[in-house]
This record gives sequence, structure tokens and C-alpha cells, in this order.
Amino acid sequence: MKKITVALDCMGGDRAPQIVVEGADIIASTNDNVHFLLFGDEKKVAPIINHCRHLKDRYSFIHTEDFISSDEKPSVALRRGTKSSMRLAIDSVKENQSDVMISAGNTGALMAMAKVVLRALPSIDRPAIVTSIPNQKKKATVMLDMGANVECGADVLYQFAVMGHAFARAVLKIENPTIGILNVGSEELKGSDAVKNAAILIKESAHLKDCFYGYVEGDDITKGTVDVVVTDGFSGNITLKAIEGSVKLVSGIIKEGFTDSFWSKLGYLFAGPSISRATKTVDPRMHNGAMLVGLNGVVVKSHGSTDRIGFANAIKVSVSLVENKINEHIINELKPVEIADSKKEKIIGDVS
Repeated sequence: MKKITVALDCMGGDRAPQIVVEGADIIASTNDNVHFLLFGDEKKVAPIINHCRHLKDRYSFIHTEDFISSDEKPSVALRRGTKSSMRLAIDSVKENQSDVMISAGNTGALMAMAKVVLRALPSIDRPAIVTSIPNQKKKATVMLDMGANVECGADVLYQFAVMGHAFARAVLKIENPTIGILNVGSEELKGSDAVKNAAILIKESAHLKDCFYGYVEGDDITKGTVDVVVTDGFSGNITLKAIEGSVKLVSGIIKEGFTDSFWSKLGYLFAGPSISRATKTVDPRMHNGAMLVGLNGVVVKSHGSTDRIGFANAIKVSVSLVENKINEHIINELKPVEIADSKKEKIIGDVS
């Protein structure tokens, strides 16, 4: 089996470089097929590595004191961050030194740099952040965009549908994924012009029309009503954070309920294992790691506030994407789709 090289932006994230290096150590302890390229400030990273026994002989270190701050504007990051840990990690993918890069840092800067360095796939205007959210059917709902593109027109939403469909087929192994567009209601009259026009494009697409369910609402995501939910980055990011916040709220209430009396603590002895399994299923850390889909290279975004367990899961996701040859699948899925044809432009013009 070909060894997989993972490039890590050690300086990106709320608790970097601690959680990045410790997350890599967790993976190194269970997967002998992964080698790491660590990009960061040696003075800050080396002391952490010294306490990670599984990383020994499993990494190469590239020193840089430059890093991208969480509040740095993408345009500024592009100009000034050419030697930053984030940029060098992306460059390693471009130069085939690594198979995938991961960062928990500034999302806007990551997308901007990745798009400039790696370029978008043919027929894709804007790459998107895609992730899988657990649902009631004990499966997962693919959702994009999760924050890379705040405002999206019908063309871009349609491209998201194409990429989401390909992602669900390649990663989740769903033969004919169903697609829904996130809206304020399921009725055809509701929604913005961009949403309505995107729905028309999908309905008229020879490639996707048979997979289109229609409009879905927020609660359909966790119900598993469709396999792929398409939305703009503004709505997608808010939705994801709301779901994660709800999970933490419910988990906290349950934990408090089982610790407020002797009898509740006794009850936990019997119910504890089942509760732990259920909590792990919806734990955001277990679903950390979202791909920037639509690029000529594999880039994964980790939550900036995650811990070492969450970052380790992002690495697992990254390795899985490489092993599944995700970009090859997406490219093959895009071949029969003619996004910029005259018929599509005529449809948008007629509706507008």
C-alpha cells in the first residue's frame, strides 16, 4: 500500500500547535501508513513533539515563523502569507510532496490560498466546503457549502449539487444520492431567486434531474430526508454551528440530569454505556474534517476550536479521501456535466 503523506499547518487553530501535533500522534499510534509534513515554528512545535512518542521517525519538519492569524483578511493573507505555515502546506500538495493538507486556521485565507495555488477543477467556479452530518437513519447527510462562499448565485449552487452528488457517491458509497436545496419552506414559490433558479437548473440537468428531491428545510438535514443538501456558505455555516450547539446543549442537560442526585447517579450505572454510545455518535469531534471540494488537490478544513481528538479525526477523514481517490471520482462525475452551456444560460435569463 502506498504511503500517504499528510501536510499539517501546525500554527492554525485556536489551540495550535498543541492539538495539531497531539492529533497527529494519535493517528501515528494506529496507522503505520501515514507520514507527516509539519509546517510551523520549531521553537513552539518541537517541545510538543518531544512528548509524542508515536511520531518518532514519522514526520519531516519544515520551519517557518510566519502564520496566518484567525482575523486576517484573505486578500492580505495572499499577499503577505507566502511563507506562512498554511501556504507552505498547500504548496506541498501542488508540488506533489504531500497527498493532502489540513488546517484548523482561517477559513477564508485557506480557501483563497488553495484556490490560487491549486486552481479549481474544470467547470467549477467556486470550490466549496463539504462535510457529512449524522442523521436519524444512522447514515450521513452530505452538506455544502459550509462557509467558504457567503453569497452564491444559481450557477454556483448548481455546481455544489454536482460536487455534492459526486462526493456522496465516492465517499459514502451511495449509488444514486438524492439532492435537496435548503430553503425556508418546501413550497416552490418560496426562496430567493438564486435558490429558485438553481432548482430549475437541476431539474433541467440530464445528469441530476432524476436525483432531485426539491426544497428541504433545516430539520430535514438530521432527518436524512435527502442524501445531499445544497446551500450557500452563509446559511450552511450557521446551520452547522446551530446543530453542533444543540448537540452540546442536550449532552450537557443529560449529564447534569444524571449527576444531581444519588438515584440519578445510580441510574447512570445502567444507562451510562448506552448514553456514551449515543453521545459519541453525535459528538462534533467525531465528524470533524471538511473537504474543500472542487480543487486540483485535496485540502481539509478542521474546526478551529477542536481538541486533539477532533483533529485526529480530521486526519482520518483526510486519509480516507486520499485512499478513495476522491478527486478522480469528482472529475469523472463532472465530465458529462456541461455547466456553462447556452441552454442553462437561457433558463436563468427566462426566469430572471
